[in-house]
Amino acid sequence: MEITPTTVADEHERLRSRESIPTLINDTRDRLGSLFGTEVGHVTAEAYRREVDAVFADGDRAVNVAGFCVLLRELDCPGDYPGFVVDEYLGRKLAATIASGEPLALLAEATFHFADSHVHGDPGDSAGSDDLDAALAAGFQTRLPGWEWQETESPFGSVR
Repeated sequence: MEITPTTVADEHERLRSRESIPTLINDTRDRLGSLFGTEVGHVTAEAYRREVDAVFADGDRAVNVAGFCVLLRELDCPGDYPGFVVDEYLGRKLAATIASGEPLALLAEATFHFADSHVHGDPGDSAGSDDLDAALAAGFQTRLPGWEWQETESPFGSVR
């Protein structure tokens, strides 16, 4: 695999046009909100596209996101199970890379596993395709506003 500026630009456009991802983000947020007893704001397709643009505006992050996406899209393993560890690892790291640093990266990795348990590819899809969708949903839902706890300043900050 070779990642070039053209590869990154193509991946940027591919992610921008993934209309199923905002729906998956909102489904994930609804499920998590129910588990945690809170309402989580939904994400519009336009907000998702703006956030994709923000991720790809950072060239260093963009090349890594593009690389993870290409790997997951192309990763296949007969019967899926023998490749289970590598697609989970790549999906987790993609979600964390999109989320942009700690502590959100760790939250995105955990959310990836939650989203992945609810995402299933179609027959004939590559083994990594459902992990790609779950990673995109987890990473972008973590970056985007809508969680009440992220709307206010942390009570743990300390200025001296």
